[in-house]
Amino acid sequence: MSRETEAVSREAPRAPVSAAAAGVPVYDSERRRAQWIEEAANLWQYRGLVHELVIRDIKVRYKRSVLGVLWTMLAPLLNMVALTLVFSVLFKQAIQNYPVYFMAGSIFWAFFAQTTSTAAQQTLGSNEMAKRMYVPRSAFIASALGGGLVNLVLSLVPLIVILIVTGFPLHATWAFLPVSVFIVALFTAGVSLILFTVASRFADIKEMYLVIVQTWFFLTPIVYHPSIVPPKYRFALWANPMYYFVQTFRAPIYDGVIPGAGLVLGSFALAVAVLVTGWVFFCHRRDDMAYWS
Repeated sequence: MSRETEAVSREAPRAPVSAAAAGVPVYDSERRRAQWIEEAANLWQYRGLVHELVIRDIKVRYKRSVLGVLWTMLAPLLNMVALTLVFSVLFKQAIQNYPVYFMAGSIFWAFFAQTTSTAAQQTLGSNEMAKRMYVPRSAFIASALGGGLVNLVLSLVPLIVILIVTGFPLHATWAFLPVSVFIVALFTAGVSLILFTVASRFADIKEMYLVIVQTWFFLTPIVYHPSIVPPKYRFALWANPMYYFVQTFRAPIYDGVIPGAGLVLGSFALAVAVLVTGWVFFCHRRDDMAYWS
């Protein structure tokens, strides 16, 4: 080989190395995973962010509060005292140990109402953060759920105090509560996903939901026993999904029994159906949220 040929061969451009061969991730729209799978993978990848958001929300909520986190435990007690004074006179013959009965239901309701309301309010914060960096918006819903679970656990402390003060037995069926909380959390997550998606498009949904959830509270047997509802109106209870979740949560605490298999399986199936519906709806609309903000 001549010197000229050797020089040319040395100067000849090398074949380009593909990004895939170099180990660089390549985005291919044709090979994109299903949205609901992709969002779940992204949420798991950003689980550390969810943890930090939960801590941030708890700190911000009680930053200027004199009592701090203790307010989470004091608020159920104050609500119990106020409503007991009003309703115990009306229902004292129908409900024994009304404070325990009320708190066993109100703690669950507070978790559901606060978590879903917080998820609806997260739309503004998620939009601001998403403009600066990529963050799966489902992380904000997960953080609302995580914060709600923390408050739920703290709210059990004043309930135990009421049990001790009133001499109400602490049943062994409390061991079933993690199952009840898990079922309730699935349902709450599904509702939160739907609310977050709709509130991202329509800002007035946040205020409308506050009115809805207050009305929903009195349609659910929390301050009263289901037996006082006239038979001709019982269909309203049966059509209310919260009725079944409250029963699942209250039975181990107040009645000292594990809910029946039919109630547990029915509640679980309903919770999963709402969660799947909310997740698919959210994932289907997640790419549009950037245009709605």
